[in-house]
Amino acid sequence: MAQLRQQVDPDEVGLDAKALDRLDRHFAQAVDEGRLPGFLVAVARGGRVAHLTTHGRRDLAAGLPVEPDTLWRIYSMTKPVTAVAALTLIEEGRLSLDDPLARHLPVFADARVYEDGSGPDVRTRPAAGPILIRHLMTHTAGLTFGFYHTHPVDALYRAAGLESSVPPGKDLARTMEVYASLPLQFDPGTQWNYSVASNVLGRVIEVVSGQPLDVFLAERVFGPLGMPDAGFHVTDEQAARLGELYGETDGGGIMPVPGLPLHGRPRFLSGSGGMVASAYDMHRFMEMLRRRGELDGVRLLAPGTVDLMTSNHLPGGADLRAVGSRPAHDEPGNEGVGFGLGVSVVIDPSRTQEPSGLGTYGWSGVATTTFWVDPGRDLTVQFMTQVRPKSSHTVFRDLKRLVHEAVTG
Repeated sequence: MAQLRQQVDPDEVGLDAKALDRLDRHFAQAVDEGRLPGFLVAVARGGRVAHLTTHGRRDLAAGLPVEPDTLWRIYSMTKPVTAVAALTLIEEGRLSLDDPLARHLPVFADARVYEDGSGPDVRTRPAAGPILIRHLMTHTAGLTFGFYHTHPVDALYRAAGLESSVPPGKDLARTMEVYASLPLQFDPGTQWNYSVASNVLGRVIEVVSGQPLDVFLAERVFGPLGMPDAGFHVTDEQAARLGELYGETDGGGIMPVPGLPLHGRPRFLSGSGGMVASAYDMHRFMEMLRRRGELDGVRLLAPGTVDLMTSNHLPGGADLRAVGSRPAHDEPGNEGVGFGLGVSVVIDPSRTQEPSGLGTYGWSGVATTTFWVDPGRDLTVQFMTQVRPKSSHTVFRDLKRLVHEAVTG
């Protein structure tokens, strides 16, 4: 069975073992206080895992520990994987960043943009230009999520059954009809709004490739990279390794909550947040990116394609706070951080909320999972747990600070 293992002592690769111990103790305290069920953290440098810690439980009621081969719902960490899949089609000339979305999904041909009003009184106008594939990959298409509660279009998503981005009983193809029936929040390419765009991109991959999204990813990403547990559902054999999902309570504790329906192939294959993976799988994925598209002799993407993916593509070179100024994104944590093709990118370390190297890229999931690649320090980091927070928490900020303190050279 493939599982992540420590490969080198921290001091051999310029990491401070005492600082890494402080990191472990910090998150162990969160487990002891009942704020996390358990966690896995891995830090690698130059491709070699120098720190790997598991602590606490993957299932509190069953008393099952977190182990290196535990499976995690990675939710929005699915988005970079979907972006990589689309980039393989772009390299083959079957898709282009500048293709109009309607070329592949005609239902989006007559996109309209919100002007004013709310509910049945919303007024719209024709979009100034078409949604392009690059707009999907950069979340600048004008799409949204229903759970934001910050814009009248968000309310239209909820009214259409899109509170969780998936209309009940519909597959990926039929969901596109629902998305396309709703107005955009802004003209494509003009602003940033984190959205259902990666679901749309997943459907584009299906149409262009002629394969279901899960089959395409298995054949073109997971198989070549050696990611044996990655996918959209767990088998009976894998099920015992899946972590239980918890939600944060009002008092700061945690309790079990429903998660992705992973037992059996889902009707809706979400390129936005449908994946499950192990730490080993994510290490393989990060290594491919760190090595600019190649891993163990298998080249998935050209170096220049990875460079393009991990460069800032926001209008005018702005950061997320400047170009995504609506309430859902006007947060201090978005200072100095841009967005590439499916990943965030640090563009000004002096303005970031936590220590970050220039060009560091990655993404996180709603169940408090995260990964990043720091090219300047030749560093990759992942953190796995299964807690959906009720509000913002400090896990990611603390993790970045503690990892930063461990880098000695």
